[in-house]
Amino acid sequence: MKKKIKIGIIGVGSISNVHIQSYQKIDSVEIAAFCDINEKQLKHMMDKYHVKNGYTSVEEMLDQEELDAVSVCTWNSGHAECSIAALNHGVNVLCEKPMAMNAEEALRMKQAAEKNGKLLMVGLVRRFGDDIQILRDLNQNKFFGDIYYVKSKYLRRSGSPGGWFSDKKRSGGGPLIDLGVHILDMMNYLLDCEEPVSVYGYTFDQIGDQVQIKKNAGYVSSTASSNIYDVEDFAGAVIRFSNNKIAVLETSYNLFIEHDSEGLELYGSEGGAKIDDGITLTNNVCDYMANNRLLIDSKFDFHKAFLKEIQHYINCITDKTECNANADDGIRNMKILDAVYQSAKVGHEVII
Repeated sequence: MKKKIKIGIIGVGSISNVHIQSYQKIDSVEIAAFCDINEKQLKHMMDKYHVKNGYTSVEEMLDQEELDAVSVCTWNSGHAECSIAALNHGVNVLCEKPMAMNAEEALRMKQAAEKNGKLLMVGLVRRFGDDIQILRDLNQNKFFGDIYYVKSKYLRRSGSPGGWFSDKKRSGGGPLIDLGVHILDMMNYLLDCEEPVSVYGYTFDQIGDQVQIKKNAGYVSSTASSNIYDVEDFAGAVIRFSNNKIAVLETSYNLFIEHDSEGLELYGSEGGAKIDDGITLTNNVCDYMANNRLLIDSKFDFHKAFLKEIQHYINCITDKTECNANADDGIRNMKILDAVYQSAKVGHEVII
């Protein structure tokens, strides 16, 4: 009988649930241990998922368990430290987004992976969504011609998760580094991961955490007991890539808008596309402008995309499949995020 891949979960807060549930659907995987500094949360998750081995120390778990791979699901300030520790123990790593607090940390993570000959994958789950995979396929088949402009938004009207998400020392920032990294990577991916050249960024902190809002559905951290809120409410950026391509993003936790809003639009020399509740394609048909709706389900399915991401991670380990979200992808994103915050601070464009 083929040996199962032994998995450890480092950090068992909210996002770890989709990692765990995805691993449980893969027959070749065994979840061996959980690790979290919060003993109460650790016990709760061990009971919930019937995992026998739990640790409050990453080093202890890595020493005691013969793990093949881990998912790093800690708050952002723990991503680099925990990932490097695992890599130095000869363990493959899937690190949640954002890859790190900054590009410098991300580079050290890559160096640790190379030094130890282990896989370092970044949790860029939107790459695995049907909508982005379809647009990627169309682009590779030259439907759009030369894509020159992409814009995307991920706006919450009252959606600060609280807890560590709003504590800059642990998160590194607000919606830009939490939500913006998703849409930034989507645009990077569709532009074939060209190198960024410059960034003009802006952030605002005008509203606050909105905890007083009544009947707020909200997006709540599993440990939302912090009173700290020192991150931005809203962020935006104009990013110039090589070959003069442009990407524009907007993202918020709190914003006075009618409803939460997500979407992406791209424009090319031969056609365009829009993602909202599906995909609309625009092009020239016999000299008539045409809008076309794909006759397949192209909506983003969070749980489906996560399962595809986790399965890809396992395939990279067992079959040496080329990683679709590698350290270089994570570092590129972090360089841009760093530049957005720097540009917002100095008030002018930043050259990368």
